[in-house]
Amino acid sequence: MYTGKTEKPCCLCETGDIDHRIDLPPRVIQQLKHGEAIAWQDVVGEVSLYFCDRDWETVCDLVLETGMTPLPRCNAARASFDLREDFEAFTNRTKDVPDHQPIEERFWTDSQQILAGDTEYPPSDRELVQARVVTWALEDLEAPIARGEPGTAQQE
Repeated sequence: MYTGKTEKPCCLCETGDIDHRIDLPPRVIQQLKHGEAIAWQDVVGEVSLYFCDRDWETVCDLVLETGMTPLPRCNAARASFDLREDFEAFTNRTKDVPDHQPIEERFWTDSQQILAGDTEYPPSDRELVQARVVTWALEDLEAPIARGEPGTAQQE
């Protein structure tokens, strides 16, 4: 059985014609519509949300103009992510839960650089939307990285 990441339809309207994507850390699954049904701790790597052109305009306006997150309206069933293989059922052994700290640190650091304008080129709308959504989500979830706890990258 393949549990790898695949391109999904628009997470808002479920249209198959997608044009835009943002990537998020696994913890953010908790903020998606129906996200409570997914064990975000078993996600390996980032979570991708896809949007059609029409919905992307709405998302950009919502995030960049209004200052609101689209995550509660994005269907978790339409998110794309890799799940770790579940050999526990076959081998009767328990595997360690993946450490999401490095990926959260990477997303947090990249987002803070983009929002601070500390980039070689001006950021695109996609980069700005992703940076704001990541920042808001990690702050709302009180992720260690967003709280600036020792051993994590510092908030700028």
